[in-house]
Amino acid sequence: AVRGLVVKAATVVTPKYTSIKPLGDRVLVKIKTAEEKTGGGILLPTTAQTKPQGGEVVAIGEGKTVGKSKVDISVQTGTQVVYSKYAGTELEFNGSKHLILKDDDIVGILETDDVQDLKPLNDRVLIKVAEAEEKTAGGLLLTEATKEKPSIGTVIAVGPGPLDEEGNRKPLSIAPGSTVMYSKYAGNDFKGKDGFDYIALRVSDVMAVLS
Repeated sequence: AVRGLVVKAATVVTPKYTSIKPLGDRVLVKIKTAEEKTGGGILLPTTAQTKPQGGEVVAIGEGKTVGKSKVDISVQTGTQVVYSKYAGTELEFNGSKHLILKDDDIVGILETDDVQDLKPLNDRVLIKVAEAEEKTAGGLLLTEATKEKPSIGTVIAVGPGPLDEEGNRKPLSIAPGSTVMYSKYAGNDFKGKDGFDYIALRVSDVMAVLS
């Protein structure tokens, strides 16, 4: 399947309901509106508006049972979160766009507007992408368009790990500071305030540790 051709399902409109209670391991997130202006106040065309994959948790389910353990949702209401690109079901509620998604679709907690502060959840890792090579092996200068985007970077932060069959967290085998190679088409891409590119992805999309 071609991953580029994802069509977002139409938004469900719920005008006459006053409350939404997510069930199980689901959460309700109020979607952050896209930046319509640049920092300098210039109005952005719709195409240049970066669609935020983030918002505020406004309601949470009761959690889920794994084995004999009851596992709570990993976020509280009021938390600012980032979620997977094509996750959940969008709905219009109280005049704002919301998303119902699974706890596992939450990439991490981000209380600031700088991705370097992202606290990954579950099996997610935050990676600072290595800068693209400026020259080819033969010494030719590469242009922006021909620079091969590296799938290599430094691990900045890691989540607490996925749940095992008994509901306990299995710590990730990768530590912050490691240089890793990851799968090219995975994860959420971010631009850091420092001008560097960052990516948050599942640990299963990390292919190798380089040293």
